[in-house]
Amino acid sequence: MSQDENNLNLIQGLRLPVMESFYTIQGEGFYKGSAAYFVRIAGCDVGCHWCDVKESWDSNLHPIYSIEKIAETAKNKSKMVVITGGEPLMWDMNPLTILLKKNNLKTHIETSGSSKLTGLWDWICLSPKRRKAPLNEVYQKANELKIIVFNTHDLKYAEEQAKKVSNDCILYLQPEWDKRDEMIPVIVDYVMENTKWKISLQTHKYLNIP
Repeated sequence: MSQDENNLNLIQGLRLPVMESFYTIQGEGFYKGSAAYFVRIAGCDVGCHWCDVKESWDSNLHPIYSIEKIAETAKNKSKMVVITGGEPLMWDMNPLTILLKKNNLKTHIETSGSSKLTGLWDWICLSPKRRKAPLNEVYQKANELKIIVFNTHDLKYAEEQAKKVSNDCILYLQPEWDKRDEMIPVIVDYVMENTKWKISLQTHKYLNIP
């Protein structure tokens, strides 16, 4: 395949850069505790300083796979496929999710919402970042809103973001992993006083699994 053909396939979403894929337990949010197959799409234009997968940012460093290969592997692993990143919406997710749905798989995405929403999704976890705000269409379709709490200022940011999602969207506050000992007591007190929020923890890290 020529470089031009490869680039066209990437633009069309027929091939995607994949940092890693793995079968594990969803550790965060509404579906925590459920078995799921994760596909970590490479490439990110947001770049949070506390990101724990910075190696995913540069898509040029990772192999390119056809969506057929991604879907074939996924269907043999789990009924739930979580597309994460990086920022997966940098790429057209329509072709991949159409293929996953044809295989009767549940499609979930974890996104900052900063790029155009593409794909057929059963569940959208929106985790907005200050560096690049989500688009309005993602706010409106998000099933859960997950705010990473690095300091107390993030609680005000959380309230600002909560005003932009639908009334059906589930609201989560999640301590940034390296600040968890400091921020968990703060979040606990906050949720007890503001009961529309729930606490999300990175339980996969406590379980020592991917």
